[in-house]
Order: sequence, then C-alpha cells, then structure tokens
Amino acid sequence: MEGLERIVREHPFFAGLKEEFCQLISGCAKNVRFEAGQYLFHEGEAADQFYILRSGRVALQMAATTRSLTIQTVGEDEIVGASWLVTPYRWGFDAKALELTRAISMDAACLRGKCEGDHDLGYEMMKRFAPVLIQRLQAARLQILDVYGTRN
Repeated sequence: MEGLERIVREHPFFAGLKEEFCQLISGCAKNVRFEAGQYLFHEGEAADQFYILRSGRVALQMAATTRSLTIQTVGEDEIVGASWLVTPYRWGFDAKALELTRAISMDAACLRGKCEGDHDLGYEMMKRFAPVLIQRLQAARLQILDVYGTRN
C-alpha cells in the first residue's frame, strides 16, 4: 500500500470509506507543508484544492474593516476548505498556517472529475463535507455574534 493511500485510508475524515474510493481519492493527493504565517489560500481565489491536516494549526479568517477576524482555528485530523465542492469554486475566507503545518493537498478538479464519474463516490464526499460546511457556518455565526452582538 502506497503512503498517500494509507494516510487517506487511515484519516478519520475518510473512516469507513470503501477501499476503491480510497484508491481513487489518493490519486488526487500530494504531501504539502506550510510555514507559520504562510497562507494556504486567500478569499476570492480559485478553490482548486482542499487540505487534510496531518499536523499544525490553521486559522480560518475573513477580512473585517481594519483587520482579519479569525472565524475558527483547525488542527490535526481536520479538513481545510470545502469551497472546491460548490460552484463557483472560490474561497470564501483566508486560511493561514499558525505554525508549521503538514497536510495532504487534494486536487479539486481531479476529485470533482472522479465524483462526476462515480456518483456513489460523489455522494460519499457530500455526506462527509456537509457536516464540515455546517460546522464552519456555525463558527462564523458565533464569531459574528461575539463581535456584533448586543451587550447588556
């Protein structure tokens, strides 16, 4: 078993995924690393990958009037980026490494093509990403309430 395929198969995000799907997904994967302060991507850029974090921490940020507002911090075994799955395939926030971060980068066009070719795989990916999307939306909502909520 190849290294990337093993990592995909053993990652909690892909737990219970069929062997054949792990092989397909692994074909779109590569190892990457980001130094502290380095951006994985910026809001508005093409969402042409997503990341499976193996170590490190990443801040998900959005521009506020005079500064960046951290919506959420994610770490080991979490996913960064779901915009690759939804048109127009553009990032809705910035992602910045807070420390040395190692990840598996998934080529979005490659994976979208495989999902289109095998709708069972596409459905599995949607089932796995829907909770991530909901959780990120909730984190943004809580951050907005914290910043703009009324105080008694």
